[in-house]
Amino acid sequence: MLHLSVFDLICSMPLDVTYKSKQFLFVLIKISIVVCAFYFIYAKIAKNDTLKVSSFLSFLNQNDAFSPKLILILLLLSIFNWYFEILKWQHLVKTIMPISFVSALEQSLGSLTASLITPNRIGDYGAKAIYFRKGFRTKIVLLNLLGNLAQMSITLIFGVIGLLLLIQRYALDVNFSKLILLFVTLIAIGFITWLATKHRLINIKGQTLSTVIDFVKHIPLKRHGLILLLSLLRYAIFSFQFYFLLGLFGVNMSYFEAMIIISSMYLLASIVPSISLFDVVVKGSVAVFLFSYVEVNELVILSITTLMWLFNFVIPSLFGSYFVLNFKLPKAVA
Repeated sequence: MLHLSVFDLICSMPLDVTYKSKQFLFVLIKISIVVCAFYFIYAKIAKNDTLKVSSFLSFLNQNDAFSPKLILILLLLSIFNWYFEILKWQHLVKTIMPISFVSALEQSLGSLTASLITPNRIGDYGAKAIYFRKGFRTKIVLLNLLGNLAQMSITLIFGVIGLLLLIQRYALDVNFSKLILLFVTLIAIGFITWLATKHRLINIKGQTLSTVIDFVKHIPLKRHGLILLLSLLRYAIFSFQFYFLLGLFGVNMSYFEAMIIISSMYLLASIVPSISLFDVVVKGSVAVFLFSYVEVNELVILSITTLMWLFNFVIPSLFGSYFVLNFKLPKAVA
């Protein structure tokens, strides 16, 4: 699950390499993924000074807001967050073949664990693809890209609205010439992409961009709408979870005011390249900067971003490690 080619290499080994040797190498790779994931999580929690772990734990001990009931609510929000992500993946795959919710769960959580140490969770693409036989893998990568673009679109829409309201509300000193330059650059990129598509200059895993677009067009419009709806539900849940934690830490803000900052935070954090396990640091630094405009304690924001990371990434990846260890390469059928 490290990368698509690693498993292709195992499958294409010469016949004189014994079956047991292949199986041993395959098990070794799976164990290595889980060990690496656990080590990176441990390093992030125990050794990284950026999170100020000792201060974080001390702060939580001093805060009486947390009870088993409230922790259960946070867990339920995380479960619903991942439920809609798994449901989204199930419906995406159903465009090319039937898939059960349990299979979608295994693929989603297993790929999460396998992609933790890759930049911007890029390993998620190869990890999901190897659950399927070779003939379907390109389409699976494209479907995964489509799902991520849908989620990014929701983040972008609400983030831009939130950022504009943030600039207006707090009279931020924004260099509008740079902002205009950014929009011009985006338009130029869009034009170049269109030109490259028209002349079939761009390839994605052997497929031209126009072929990719044709593939997307063949997916029913109703299915696209459903994927966007599920992405919106996910966004609503994890942004509310952040707001819920603000209330637990005694931050008195209206939901609308908080969402202006939260949506801006997710937008800015999403465009910064990072390794998934360092995502908490990126979001933490961005959140501290934005919430400083409403004078929220820095340690409160760092504690909230750390808890969000623990509930939505660490805990699911622990379950995902089980699926990684029990993963078997597909045979004749997916």
